[in-house]
Amino acid sequence: MSFIRPFHRNYRPVKEGPNSGYSDWAYITDPNYCQNPEHYVRAFIIIQQDLLKLFQAIEPADINSNTYSFRTHELLMRICIEVEANFKAILKENIFNPVSRNRQERSERTWNMNDYEIINKTHRLSDYSIEYPIWRGEQRIRAPFANWNSNESIDWYQVYNRAKHDRLNAFQEANFSTLLDAFAGLAALLSSQFRTISFQPGPALMALEGNDCGIGDYLVVNFPTTWTEDEQYDFNWSELSNEERRFERIDYNTLQ
Repeated sequence: MSFIRPFHRNYRPVKEGPNSGYSDWAYITDPNYCQNPEHYVRAFIIIQQDLLKLFQAIEPADINSNTYSFRTHELLMRICIEVEANFKAILKENIFNPVSRNRQERSERTWNMNDYEIINKTHRLSDYSIEYPIWRGEQRIRAPFANWNSNESIDWYQVYNRAKHDRLNAFQEANFSTLLDAFAGLAALLSSQFRTISFQPGPALMALEGNDCGIGDYLVVNFPTTWTEDEQYDFNWSELSNEERRFERIDYNTLQ
């Protein structure tokens, strides 16, 4: 059974039908879809600008994968902070009340990647792949959450934690390749919420060049094709947008 209303901060395809092309993205721009989406997108775009500056010093190529510096370390930290902020926003704007072993509700300050992995069930993060448009070698395409398909940890996030808490000994792990995996992860996470919409002032908001052009107009985003018909949305946004109740909340408590 398809969903007749979109969930907060959860992009997924709309079934083919009347006005489905418009319905596939227009709900994302509704102010009730999520809180301050431009806050998260602007942070991503600023990081992307800094990454492109780094490309002036480190050529996007396989041969430079192990290059590391204070700059790669700094950008990795910023990216993963944004990853955590987006995961928390998804859970907070839906329904999520995790409890400890003694059945006490846990504060969001205790949430970690083990909690965030539940979002893969609703956003298909492990099925996203991200392509760097300028690259020399074989590592152009990154699947940053693919490890979740086999219940394994996310390598680049583990490096982030090690390099954050023990920079001296884990400094070289925060290298160019890890940085690019993490940035691809942030791009996939934003795409799973906002499709390709950048929430920038002016005509760019409505431009939507196509499914492949990612937020910030640099990366190529390959969206999941694994949604079943029952998992897709099924509504005509031109009609639904006139209703008072336009969105639903995902109850993550039932998915744990």
